[in-house]
Amino acid sequence: MKSLKLPYYVSLLSAAEYHGAAHQRPQALQVFLEGKRRPIVCGRVRVTFMVRKHLRSVPVQPVNTPRGGLLISTPESTALDLVGYEQQAGGLNLVATVLAELAEKIDPAKLVAAADAAPIVWAQRLGYLLQHVGAAGKTAPLQEHVRARAQKATPLAPGRAFRDSPRDPAWKIYMNAEVET
Repeated sequence: MKSLKLPYYVSLLSAAEYHGAAHQRPQALQVFLEGKRRPIVCGRVRVTFMVRKHLRSVPVQPVNTPRGGLLISTPESTALDLVGYEQQAGGLNLVATVLAELAEKIDPAKLVAAADAAPIVWAQRLGYLLQHVGAAGKTAPLQEHVRARAQKATPLAPGRAFRDSPRDPAWKIYMNAEVET
């Protein structure tokens, strides 16, 4: 990426693995870029690229690997990306399972700062899921952030019917899916 002069960061399950919160090794390294790029396959190594708006405003951190340095999303940014790209992360149940492990590394103040670089619906879903997995102690500042910015309720599982679903008023979430960790 450095030679191509492309801003990037590693996220989703790949970043969760670096933070010690992945149950299993992802099948491909998941990388966010500002524009589209075809996947790379080189032997057993697979890299998938996804487009992320406002990529440069996402908090990242450097990590050293045996093959060189990488920029990965912080635990807080990783959590937000997991709920924002839940289909690429294996679905809502896997996201909740990873969040249960990732929660211990999340700093509540940094979580609000990371939420500024993401759509508000991601913060709503993340707050609800963190409470669901027993990490309610990490959510107070995020809940204030949601109260101040969220205009309307959003479905927990995008793309599913939600109008007749029960609603969580604290997070402005329609609970249109059962989440199991």
